[in-house]
This record gives sequence, structure tokens and C-alpha cells, in this order.
Amino acid sequence: MEEKIKNLQKILDIKFSNINLLIQAITHKSYNSKKNYEILEFLGDRILGLTISDKLVDLYPNHKVGILDKKFANLVNKNVCYEIGNKLKLSNFILIGNSKKKTIKVEKKIISDTCESIIGAVYLDKGFGYSKKFIYRIWEDYITKSDQTFIDAKTKLQEFSLKQFKSLPVYKIVSNTGPRHKPNIKVGVKIKNSKYVYSIGTSKKNAEQSAASILLKSLNLI
Repeated sequence: MEEKIKNLQKILDIKFSNINLLIQAITHKSYNSKKNYEILEFLGDRILGLTISDKLVDLYPNHKVGILDKKFANLVNKNVCYEIGNKLKLSNFILIGNSKKKTIKVEKKIISDTCESIIGAVYLDKGFGYSKKFIYRIWEDYITKSDQTFIDAKTKLQEFSLKQFKSLPVYKIVSNTGPRHKPNIKVGVKIKNSKYVYSIGTSKKNAEQSAASILLKSLNLI
């Protein structure tokens, strides 16, 4: 454990005053049901949101709130946290499962959550100013690209539908199968003068995004 924590601190480029905070930040509830990363993830998520919001206002003081909101969503979503978690090699350090239970795979969500919990641990150990600098450092590439506003498929389809037909796209859940921890949700979407197109995702949100993307492609809009 000591060597693992030492190596993680090297990767993070931080020496913790309270090593227990870092250990808690990499502890999944399957490893320790009482002392795990959940509360630090909750805190880290808020610290990350405030830090990125502050940075965007500083970088783009004249942008409309709607544009800032889209930039914000592109910078703090779970996919970005997962990508950064991978760059930090967090899967090599996360404490998960135990000798009494079947070992749990380090899935995408766990890596993403751990990325946020480490931010929470940095905040408690070093303060807000230090945690802001830490976030700016590991988010640097994404912040640099934030001038390129990405519009997700659902938003793009909604804007097209409102502009052309003054009506919103219609989504419907067709089926929800599979186990609760890993569902397969089939969703359909249509706009005026179109047929339903369908897609499957592991969440309603993912399935809707995928279906919207398929419909946009069929309309030659992407």
C-alpha cells in the first residue's frame, strides 16, 4: 500500500499531508463500505464545477450564458473525468473488492468517480487555491480546446426541429432489458415529417443521444 500511494502521489505531483485522505479517495465501497470515496466524490464534483465555471467566465466574459453552459458541460462531464482518470492511470491504484467478495471490475464510472474524489481530497488537504491549480493543470488540454463549442446530437436535433417546424423532437422508450446494473435501453426519436429511428444505450440519456445522432445523419445534418 505504501508503495502504491507513493507512486500515485508522483503521478499527481502532490505530496499529501494527510495520506488517509488520498487512500479514502481511491477506495471503492466494495472494498470498504463505510470509509470510501463517495463523500469525497460529492465534494470534488462541486469543487470541479466551481473551478471550471470561474475559469470559463474569466476566459469568455462576453459570451452568452447558453454558450458558457455548453462549454461547461463539455468540460465537466463523466466522459472527460474518465479520460483524465485514465491519463492519471487511476485504475492501477483504485482499491476495489475484498477477500470475502468477488472482485469487481474497475469500470468507466468508477474511474470517473475516483477522478472527482481525488479533487475532493486535494481540496481538504491543500485548500481551494491549490485544488484550483491542480484542476487547471490536469484539465489544461480540455480548457485550451474550450473555444471550440461542441453541440451534442440532442441539442442539434432540437435546434433544427424548432427552427424548421417550431416543435420539439419526440422521444419514446421502446424497451428496457438486461440487469439493473447494466441495462439495455432502446429509445426511438422522430421529428415532424420523419419516421422513428432507434438506438440502444446503457442509459436513457445515452440511448437518446445515439438515436438523435442517427436521425441527424439520415437528414444529412452531420
